[in-house]
Amino acid sequence: MFKEYPVSGAGLGLRRAFIGSLAESIPEQIDFMEVAPENWIDVGGKFGRAFRKVSEQVPVVCHGLSLNIGGVAPLDEAFLHKVKQFLETHKIRIYSEHLSYCADMGHLYDLMPIPFTEEAIKYVVKRIKRVQDILGQRIAMENASYYAAPGQEMQEIDFINAVMEEADCYFHLDINNIYVNSINHKYDAEKFLKALPGDRIAYAHIAGHYVEEEDLRVDTHGADVIDPVWKLLDVAYEHFGVFPTLLERDFNIPPLNILLKEVDTIKNYQTQHSSNDSIRKKQS
Repeated sequence: MFKEYPVSGAGLGLRRAFIGSLAESIPEQIDFMEVAPENWIDVGGKFGRAFRKVSEQVPVVCHGLSLNIGGVAPLDEAFLHKVKQFLETHKIRIYSEHLSYCADMGHLYDLMPIPFTEEAIKYVVKRIKRVQDILGQRIAMENASYYAAPGQEMQEIDFINAVMEEADCYFHLDINNIYVNSINHKYDAEKFLKALPGDRIAYAHIAGHYVEEEDLRVDTHGADVIDPVWKLLDVAYEHFGVFPTLLERDFNIPPLNILLKEVDTIKNYQTQHSSNDSIRKKQS
């Protein structure tokens, strides 16, 4: 679907804990940054000025927290118009959200699983199309982590593919969520990954998680990325080609220089696969 990706290379989620240093100079490893619009819309003062400096130096993407695409409450269209203005003001490259729901009569402050049913597909697709109409652009939907599958009538992979196709939206690939779900729901992570709509990928996330039990992983974004998750990213690049990938870290945030080591790891995988692709093209 993409003639070119909205951003390129390796990215890092922007956090207030280290925005001051980044506003002055973006480290060379960081090709793009990501923010949740909810955390920055209408923000002024020193943080607003710092964000403006960052957005003027490096491409920015948005990953939302409260769209509630699978919820029963009406879409918050007033909020969406604020998002649209934010995207335009800061020249945001793409807006993505979670394929889940997060509110009912009030905000649940968590991401809850949408039932994997035909009825839910139709409902979610209609809401995604409405969001895209308001924003005047395609959005990207992310495969979410989940710990129960209420009312399940089909496999997760079939649900995701149907939503992406029928809504004609982009896909936001979360590598860690595949790994976490594969442990919790006992499926083959690589097989699942390869069945995803690679031609719709806008960009990807990679992150750490918490080991609650041998057969239970919790998606926290509060730890270093582990080797099996890096391996899954390696498989994804081999299967789909190199795509933009961003490091998420929301809790237990270490110093910036530590985060940059993981950004470097992303870039190393991208360089390796780009080189391999070049060799294959010369040999063909």
